[in-house]
Amino acid sequence: MREKINEILERTLEELKSANDSQSLDAVRVRVLGKKGELTGILRGMGQVAADMRPKIGQWVNEAREKLEEAIGEAQKKIAERELEKRLENEKVDVTMPVEGRSAGSLHPMSIVLEQLLDIFTGMGFEAVEGPEVELDHYNFELMNIPKNHPARDAQDTFYIDDNVVLRTHTSPVQARIMTTRKPPIRIVSFGRVYRADEADATHSPVFHQLEGLVIDEDISMGDLKGTLDTFARRLYGEGVTTRFRPSFFPFTEPSAEVDLTCAACRGKGCRICKDTGWIEVLGSGMVNPKVLEMCGIDSRKYSGFAFGMGVERLSNLKYNVPDMRYLYENDVRFLRQFRG
Repeated sequence: MREKINEILERTLEELKSANDSQSLDAVRVRVLGKKGELTGILRGMGQVAADMRPKIGQWVNEAREKLEEAIGEAQKKIAERELEKRLENEKVDVTMPVEGRSAGSLHPMSIVLEQLLDIFTGMGFEAVEGPEVELDHYNFELMNIPKNHPARDAQDTFYIDDNVVLRTHTSPVQARIMTTRKPPIRIVSFGRVYRADEADATHSPVFHQLEGLVIDEDISMGDLKGTLDTFARRLYGEGVTTRFRPSFFPFTEPSAEVDLTCAACRGKGCRICKDTGWIEVLGSGMVNPKVLEMCGIDSRKYSGFAFGMGVERLSNLKYNVPDMRYLYENDVRFLRQFRG
């Protein structure tokens, strides 16, 4: 029996030397050490061996198994190294080989304008904040002084999820959330997607983007609002662009004003874009209604503030003379590559 075990050991060691891939190596291992292998078969036949010989035979088999497992491990290591070298050789890439260059993409025009807006307002000391797009009626309407019977509540203008939850119709609820959780002074801009039940056309979309600003502090006036918006206009559209305020009405501001900018295309001389008026309407603004301050827990006798809101699509169209808002959403590469830096 000892000779048989040695014969299996020596023969298998020679076979391992000639095994040149993982498949042939595994075949040798299974034939000798597998469940039906030669050494395993000897152990299974121990019942036919004299009792006093079983310990010795078991020892001889285990010694042979240990030597074979060690040899197989060494062979596996060498084969793995050879296979890795072969694969690396086959997959080698000539990095000096000339290839056709790939053009880099560019920022979307609205992304460019939004980054510029954030740079402008954060440069004036505003903090940029965001809020949820699925909003409670309480923040979207009630704290903005829009009562239950107000036309803005009409289901034709608002996407209702249920009686108390809506897709936000403006970014103003972010202002309400800030006013109810912070004490003045407050100086923020909020930005993001908003939703209205509008038909998509050249100037409307059911999903668009807004940026709104809010300042609450002592002794804030319309002069502060105008100075802020004048600075915004010059930095976004260049020197010579200024603002014009026209009386208007918004439930959350009093007094309220629509704000026009000098037409960036003709610099106020009059053109097709501004319909020869020299002005372009761009945003709404006003002094925060004292009732809104009180509802949000801010003392309106001590504090005042201003707010403004603007559409990022409209500002982008004006900056780049884009005639149709839908161009901004269609992802036509011919349109987008014009904004490559």
